[in-house]
Amino acid sequence: MRSSKPFAIAAALALTMVLPAAALAQVGAAPAATVADPQAQAFIETLSAQAFTILRDPSVDRQEARSRFRAMLKQNVALVEIGNRLIRRQRAQITPAQYQAYVAALPEFVLNAYAERLYNYADAKVTTQRLIARGPFTDVVTRVTKPGGQALDAIWQVRKTPEGKYLINGLTVGGINLSLTQEADFAAYIQKNGFDALVEFMKSANARSVKIPV
Repeated sequence: MRSSKPFAIAAALALTMVLPAAALAQVGAAPAATVADPQAQAFIETLSAQAFTILRDPSVDRQEARSRFRAMLKQNVALVEIGNRLIRRQRAQITPAQYQAYVAALPEFVLNAYAERLYNYADAKVTTQRLIARGPFTDVVTRVTKPGGQALDAIWQVRKTPEGKYLINGLTVGGINLSLTQEADFAAYIQKNGFDALVEFMKSANARSVKIPV
């Protein structure tokens, strides 16, 4: 699987909800809405603050931090929707059992892929630049700055569920749609190795060995 610096940076941010990764962005444009939801900004800024609190707390070891990030990921990211987009071209060809195995492996795979990178951003800062309404979504445009590093723009796609809960539905970083990038990587791996092999890799990959070979 290909590796790109923007993708790695973005996904690491997204996982802690302070970063990317993933601007996993929507597939297919939604009709423009009239007004962006200001609560989407509050949602992203609150998650960022929570993530930085964990990263900067010397009393929280990495195992505990991973546990907290895992909970944040499951509670605040539309994992099933994002996961469905990543395999949308293969969805009709896989069995219900294969799909359930994939869905079960996805959260831990994302966590393992980027957990070790999170600490590189403990001293970063996220500031909101503007909001953009896109149908049922609000794009929260942010700038991630790290002392001595180049600023990175990230667009968080946020939606409000019928129950009133806000979820991250996509992320675009430095102009790169992370969802489409990951989808292409998964498709290449599946074409060469099969869907079951992808799931097994996702289940066995750890933080230091997460690059999918194609």
